[in-house]
Amino acid sequence: MKNLIFTFQILGIVLFSCFNAYAQNGSVEIIQSIDIEKVIEIKKEINKNILMLRIQIYNGNREDAQTIKEKFERHKIDSIVDVVYETPNYKIWVGHYINQLEADRKLLEIRKYFSDAFIFRPVMKTIIEQEIKEN
Repeated sequence: MKNLIFTFQILGIVLFSCFNAYAQNGSVEIIQSIDIEKVIEIKKEINKNILMLRIQIYNGNREDAQTIKEKFERHKIDSIVDVVYETPNYKIWVGHYINQLEADRKLLEIRKYFSDAFIFRPVMKTIIEQEIKEN
């Protein structure tokens, strides 16, 4: 019986050492165009913005929009403030929030000064137009 256990142990050691002896090492090199990298970066930027929630604090004429924007910036609630023109009104959008909880918390703070503020998810068309204007 001891002889049989010893034989299985030797067999196990031999088999285990054979697996390591045939291991292979290699490397993979990926070559891609610069244009593909640019497209990937643009897509990442668009996707990042699409998933974000925004808060709208104003909808109306241009003069009032500028006044409200300056008032918002004085309160230093958020660093991102955009004036967006959607015919025939100007809208003030603030923030880029990753999840609903983060947006809700910021909305409570913003509503102290701007009672008509609300959370929304921007339409893809508007974001793409802004990206084109910026680039």
